[in-house]
Amino acid sequence: MPATNERAKFALLATFVILTAVTTILIRIPIPATTGYFNLGDIFIVAAGLLFGPIAGMLTGALGAGVADLYGYPQFVLATVATKGLEGLLVGVLSKGSSLRPPRAWFAALMGGGTVMIGYFIFEAYIYPTLGASMPFFNVTNFQDAVVELVPNAVQGFIGAAGGIGLWRALAGLRTAR
Repeated sequence: MPATNERAKFALLATFVILTAVTTILIRIPIPATTGYFNLGDIFIVAAGLLFGPIAGMLTGALGAGVADLYGYPQFVLATVATKGLEGLLVGVLSKGSSLRPPRAWFAALMGGGTVMIGYFIFEAYIYPTLGASMPFFNVTNFQDAVVELVPNAVQGFIGAAGGIGLWRALAGLRTAR
């Protein structure tokens, strides 16, 4: 039966990756300052980290959100894979333990949401302008625009944390798959 359990874990991980990609693609609210967008895919990234641990959270964030950016926003794939992968990893690491309780889950989820805000700020304020100086493909943002995007990214991180906690609680029986 261990092979069946591994298949079930893989199927759940694939489901969360797909849900992250689909949610990110279907619910996009443009942020004109940076040509980026607000989305709800973080809900599944946070839930994956809480339910299945750091590797599943990282893969859900990096693959699900990264694939979504390939569809219409390829210039942001680098930032998204790094930021959303780190978000899922951090949620999984901070929530790992024998008994995950709501306060610990909230702490992990909010730290993951903070990673979204800080990660995108670093990419948009420093990394992309540096890369954009020699590769026009990455010349999509600057420091001032990154500052403007802090608020929408903070809201997205909080909504992702709250939605991820809600999904985690709704799927509490799946925690044993961790």
